[in-house]
Amino acid sequence: MTLSLDRLASPLGDILLVFEGTALRALDFWDYETRMRRLLRLHYGAVTLGEAPAPDAIRAPLAAFFAGDGAALEGIDVRTNGTAFQRAVWAAVRRIPAGTTMTYGGIAAAIGRPAARRAVGLANGANPVAIVVPCHRVIGANAALTGYGGGLRRKAWLLAHEQAAIGVPPEGPALDAAAAAA
Repeated sequence: MTLSLDRLASPLGDILLVFEGTALRALDFWDYETRMRRLLRLHYGAVTLGEAPAPDAIRAPLAAFFAGDGAALEGIDVRTNGTAFQRAVWAAVRRIPAGTTMTYGGIAAAIGRPAARRAVGLANGANPVAIVVPCHRVIGANAALTGYGGGLRRKAWLLAHEQAAIGVPPEGPALDAAAAAA
C-alpha cells in the first residue's frame, strides 16, 4: 500500500499526516514517528510513504482546530483499518464532544460492551489518528489523565485548548496538575 505523508506545524510541535486522497489514515506527533509507522504496519501491512502536501480538506480543519474551533475536526474523512471492535471504539471516541471527557467504562457502555473497559483501553491505545479521533478525551474512572500516545502533557494541552475554545474552565485535579506541569 502506498500512502502520502505530510508534516503540519502545530502548537504541540509538528504533526505527521498520513493520507490517501482526502482521507486521513494516520496522524501522530513528530517525536512518535516510530510508533506511527508501527501502527501503520499493524493496520495495513507493508506501507510505502511518499512525501506530498496534504489536501486542504485535511489541513484546513486542523488549522481551524488549533485556532480554537473545537468542531472543525468533525468533517475530516478518516479511514482506518482495525478490528470491528477497534473501529466501534474509535467511532464512539469520535462522538465525544470537544472540551468534554469520557471514561473507558463510558465508552464500553456506549458500544454495548460494558465489561470491556480494558479492551477499550487497548483499542484506544491503537488509535492511529490522534487528535481527529480524539483519544485524548478518554480518561480514567477516577478522572485521572491516563496514558496518551503523545504524552500526558499534550493530552492536558489538548483538553485545556478545547475547553477554552468552548468557554469552559478546565476541570478536575488531574487536568489541573497535568496542565501545570506543561
